Amino acid sequence: MTLAVFGSVGLDNIVTPAASVEGVVGGSAVYFSLAASLFTQVRLAANVGGDFPTQAWDTLRARGTDLSGLQVFADRPTFRWSGRYQGTMNEAETLATELNVLVEEPLVPDSYRDSRYLFLANMAPATQLEILQAFPQATAFADTMNLWIENERAALDSLLELIYGLVVNEGEARMLTGEHNLLRAGMALQNMGPDVVIIKKGEHGAFLFTPDGRFGLPAYPVENVVDPTGAGDSFAGGLMGSLAAAEDFGMDALRRAMATGTVCASLTVEAFSTSGLEAASLADVEKRYLELQDFLRFQ
Repeated sequence: MTLAVFGSVGLDNIVTPAASVEGVVGGSAVYFSLAASLFTQVRLAANVGGDFPTQAWDTLRARGTDLSGLQVFADRPTFRWSGRYQGTMNEAETLATELNVLVEEPLVPDSYRDSRYLFLANMAPATQLEILQAFPQATAFADTMNLWIENERAALDSLLELIYGLVVNEGEARMLTGEHNLLRAGMALQNMGPDVVIIKKGEHGAFLFTPDGRFGLPAYPVENVVDPTGAGDSFAGGLMGSLAAAEDFGMDALRRAMATGTVCASLTVEAFSTSGLEAASLADVEKRYLELQDFLRFQ
């Protein structure tokens, strides 16, 4: 089934303890779509500047991704982010952010409006609300960040009342709820509106909260982490792609989707930028999925 995603397309400068890169492809919508397109038909919507490399779309086009929602501003620069990872690389230090074309409202093509599933990647809650209104029949999930929690809480609270699922990291969950304990935070987030809440814990996996129960999953173990950028967006893409392919949001399907998401994240962090996901095949995902399954049985 069709899955629409609205988010960012960017060019990143990244510094890690081992190396650095400049002007590489990034953005939440790109990572999400590369993961989700392994499982289902994806419709991508985002703003992009004239400096974005057109060859970056080759893999997504080959996987059948609909790019009608790309709004190209030929005479303006693409969103840019610069970040640095140190030590265990669990969290990035933002060095610079240039919103550029990201300040413009995204395009919502008429051809996208019958999408059965929708993911609203990190953007202003007011914008997420506007997009959501164009998809009244879709099962919608969303992401957010500390900036919106601090500065646009009223709009974010309105969004939480309307979406089916929320995907956030542990810091965002604590900030949203005031609860340090993640089990309490997850339940508090459900009380704000979403039926399904997923709290990402980076290298420590993720928690799932549903009306039918809770579930915890470890991350797929990665020996050589090269670049954690986009891991959370890849997790969300694998999760939503799996759910859309199954057309099922029951507890078993959600567990499988979480495992799929964590495998997609593991493929992302083993290389800079999007190259890990671009090189990945469905067979690669299935192999790691089975390895993770075996690991959980052993535990």
